[in-house]
Amino acid sequence: MGAKVRPRPVNLSKKLRQIRIDLGLSQYELISRLGFEDSLHPGRISEYESSMREPSLLMLLAYARLARVHLEDIVDDGRDLPPRLPGRVNYRRW
Repeated sequence: MGAKVRPRPVNLSKKLRQIRIDLGLSQYELISRLGFEDSLHPGRISEYESSMREPSLLMLLAYARLARVHLEDIVDDGRDLPPRLPGRVNYRRW
């Protein structure tokens, strides 16, 4: 029996790159702003932006918080990112 392949968002890599570019951040700056400077290499950002790897849910949430957009805007291929970033979503810290 063959392994099931989990569906992946087609536009995810483009949206992640768009977030970084629209916020005017280098890969190094993005890592710092996401809060992963101790555990993430800039090469990983490149892999996310070229569809070589898919970020974890926690990483996607960090992107959403940084860009101030709904997580759904990032992962749902049927939705676009807002025309201006950062967006207007305010995340509360618990």
